[in-house]
Amino acid sequence: MSKLEKRDFNAPDETRKMSKAKMEIVKIGGRTVTKATYAPGWRWSVDTKPAAGTQSCMRHHYGYVISGKLHVKSDDGSELDQNPGDMVDIPPGHDGWTLGNEPAVLLDFGDPCNCN
Repeated sequence: MSKLEKRDFNAPDETRKMSKAKMEIVKIGGRTVTKATYAPGWRWSVDTKPAAGTQSCMRHHYGYVISGKLHVKSDDGSELDQNPGDMVDIPPGHDGWTLGNEPAVLLDFGDPCNCN
């Protein structure tokens, strides 16, 4: 049976720091939520690909953009800008990067990246 529960990203279960990115991971209600912060200039294919060992990001992201802007390009060539307030569903097989001069912050309800 479920119970009332709350968590705070100021005390995450785990923090993963990567080149130009930080993942704060919280487990709640049998689920995992990641607060991902991407610095200006971050690009998956440059900063994360070497650790991931795949040609493109193979994680399925289902999330909410809190702040900043991101762009994603799927392996099939389709592209999408992500802005604050947007809900996004990004299937595996993509590259992504920040747009502009401010960090982008995304709440991701998918599996956290194991690329650190």
